[in-house]
Amino acid sequence: MSKIKTIAKAIALAGITATFSTAASAACSNQGTLDARYCDADNDLIADIPADSSQWLDPETLIFAYTPVEDPAVYKEAWADFLTYLEEQTGKEVVFFPVQSNAAEIEAMRSGRLHIAGFNTGSNPLAVNCAGYRPFTMMAGDDGSYGYEMEILTYPGSGIESIEDIKGKKMAFTSPTSNSGFKAPSAILKADYNMMPERDFEPVYSGKHDNSILGVANQDYPAAAVANSVLGRMLSRDVVTQDQIVSIYKSQTFPTTSYGVAHNLKPELQEKIQQAFLNFPWEGTTLEEEFSRNGEAQFVPITYKEHWDVIRKIDAANDVSYSCS
Repeated sequence: MSKIKTIAKAIALAGITATFSTAASAACSNQGTLDARYCDADNDLIADIPADSSQWLDPETLIFAYTPVEDPAVYKEAWADFLTYLEEQTGKEVVFFPVQSNAAEIEAMRSGRLHIAGFNTGSNPLAVNCAGYRPFTMMAGDDGSYGYEMEILTYPGSGIESIEDIKGKKMAFTSPTSNSGFKAPSAILKADYNMMPERDFEPVYSGKHDNSILGVANQDYPAAAVANSVLGRMLSRDVVTQDQIVSIYKSQTFPTTSYGVAHNLKPELQEKIQQAFLNFPWEGTTLEEEFSRNGEAQFVPITYKEHWDVIRKIDAANDVSYSCS
């Protein structure tokens, strides 16, 4: 079982600071939408590994974070067996970082304090463009199928039987960086139903998918947009029950959480991390116990350019900018 330390101690152990080369940025042949500190010479839409080996990071302690779709405490044990395996494959200590928000996770990688991460669907473009995140895998079923749907939920007796019935009421979103918790429903409500926040309904923000689901189940929110992968896991753990929830909309399938690394990790280390994900034996592990609830059973290779095309289109429809501050 991998030891879980406090993040403060982990950062001290890692002993790292972010290092960036403005000279390298100036010489970059293609930057695309990436922040000025990164380069995309091969046009795959993600930050290249620095050509200058003096910019590579090879920390003794690797920091890992999983997207805060629910309370991070839920996932400390779920990831324990995988992190032990990652330690064995890299020869380094690996520490779980319980991030509290998508913004905090992106900033941690941008500043050099986070090396390996799972970013939720909607956060991927910001993490890629602003934090130098290099995604390479996501979870899938035995047959290679993957993804989740955005669902709009209400509760029995709410008076909401269709999307149009949300007019004049509150609707809960999770956070602006979430695909299913904000971006996708915003684009769909605008394009398909001519419904706008403030004008047609009152938007409220719960912070996380589990908060939105619990808010509907407890009748605090008349409606909420969530990822049904999170809903499925909460139902299987009996956190909420099916008779508390009514789904009135289900979207197309979207790619799920991606996993990847900071662009400036030593190339050999990046390869070891990637192989650890792709070769991890799921059977009988804490990871299987948690994520098999969604039918997930393996990690499969992905590319940001191909698999996140639909998400970038949703961002474009919402006039989302990838500018970094």
